[in-house]
Amino acid sequence: MSELPHHPAASDGPPARVEILAETAATAPVPEGLVGRTILVSFPPGSPGAPPHRHPGPIYGYVVKGAIAFQLEGEPERVIKAGEAFFEPGGDVIHLKGANLLADEESALVATMICEPGAPVLTFVSAEELKARGHLE
Repeated sequence: MSELPHHPAASDGPPARVEILAETAATAPVPEGLVGRTILVSFPPGSPGAPPHRHPGPIYGYVVKGAIAFQLEGEPERVIKAGEAFFEPGGDVIHLKGANLLADEESALVATMICEPGAPVLTFVSAEELKARGHLE
């Protein structure tokens, strides 16, 4: 964690602190015409989350409260807790799991996705496709 540099016109109060939560190398340039969309996802206590799905583009996210079981196709399941960040490539990668691990509290995350204007936040994957791609789980 670091503090912002002092600016002569700044007030005499304590400076803001800046903490980089996650940094992932960009894997592709962002084409013109896309938007950055920031969303809040709230999971009720014990929620299993959405069934397997895809997102229309890459996502950078941050868990603001609780604990979430998170799994992408081709990766092991992991737990992301409040204060931790994550990256999801979107596109063809299937988001297999995003469940609230807390039975008695809400969990929530804030995510910014890059996508076409008006694109749905997620698209469900059919059981047939999941079975055909099961080797990637």
